[in-house]
Amino acid sequence: MSANPFVLDEDHTQFRDSVRNLARREFLDSYHARAARTEFPHQELKKLTEAGLTNLTLAEERGGQGADLLALAVACEEVAYADPNMGYILFSTNSLVALLAEQESEAIRRWSPIVAAGDALGCWAVTEPGAGSDASALRTKAVRVDGGWVLTGEKTSVTLAPHADIAVVLAQTDPTLKARGIGCFLVECADPTVSSQSFADPGFKPLGRGSITMDGTLVPDERVLAEPGKGFGQIMAEFDLSRTLIALTCVGSAQRALDMAAAYAKERTAFGRPLATNQGVSFPLAEHTTYLAAVRALAYQAIGLRMAGLPHTTQAAMLKWWAPRVAFAAIQEAVVLHGQVGWSDEMPLQALLRDVSGYQIGDGTPQIQKVIIARDILGRDALGS
Repeated sequence: MSANPFVLDEDHTQFRDSVRNLARREFLDSYHARAARTEFPHQELKKLTEAGLTNLTLAEERGGQGADLLALAVACEEVAYADPNMGYILFSTNSLVALLAEQESEAIRRWSPIVAAGDALGCWAVTEPGAGSDASALRTKAVRVDGGWVLTGEKTSVTLAPHADIAVVLAQTDPTLKARGIGCFLVECADPTVSSQSFADPGFKPLGRGSITMDGTLVPDERVLAEPGKGFGQIMAEFDLSRTLIALTCVGSAQRALDMAAAYAKERTAFGRPLATNQGVSFPLAEHTTYLAAVRALAYQAIGLRMAGLPHTTQAAMLKWWAPRVAFAAIQEAVVLHGQVGWSDEMPLQALLRDVSGYQIGDGTPQIQKVIIARDILGRDALGS
């Protein structure tokens, strides 16, 4: 596949259409019921694996599809149109599969095909009760012992925590070094020293969110993902991609809501004519469609920069604070345009609203994203940081 992030070539267009057909056939109609349950969608994940969508960017010689990041971006939006929770599973799984496969240690690499096949689930354990957006202030400790590291601490707000088999964990090896002391470790959740707790959330119910506690958990050297001093940068680089893909996940979900509102406006009549003939209905649809197009374009720019090996942290931060807000507003407008039926839980609009709202917090709050952007504009010295 060639790569022009702003104009899809024939290969990417055909790929988009195939993913769209799969997602809408397998996930669209069942999303509403699935969003209300806490059961993890194992069968739906298998649909993604069978279509080769969980190892998209992994090189073919490593068992992947060898696709580019633009293909992954396109797939995220299309899958999220049908189900935002499956959209999360898609980009999170791809990121984890690629990370594991790139390691030198066989003890880590062996998990990559297992996760790609949907036979194991992994999560990213970064946030702590006292350290959210300030990841450099982590208190989870990693103490050096013969042959490995002993981890002690609690991670919270971990998506997929109730279901995960493995966790990518950031831990501090030397508090005096702050970010330079952070290492990255692969923790196996079946370890008896590891426990988890589920949270009761309004959205993301099939994914689940919770805490993971490590009480003297031994991680052998062969399961160290990044040595101290490299762990923080490695995960921050992953965040640049995940924040971009979150934006496209939000766009896909919001586009579905606007499409539903447009169809309803053409079918529903009031005062003897379709709702769509009223500018009070058509103008909001035009406005929110414009906002979504702008988010999509910025996301494609970020993807293009990443594919070119160029900095894109600022663009990712812009997307992370802006896209969930734009998507939430679009879905909320779709609720209003549906009137009383839009407020009902008999339609998927409320589920879409709840699921998208979670993205305003996960992977970094709007406030920390604006700090990142401001640093790029003004410099750290001007901000006193």
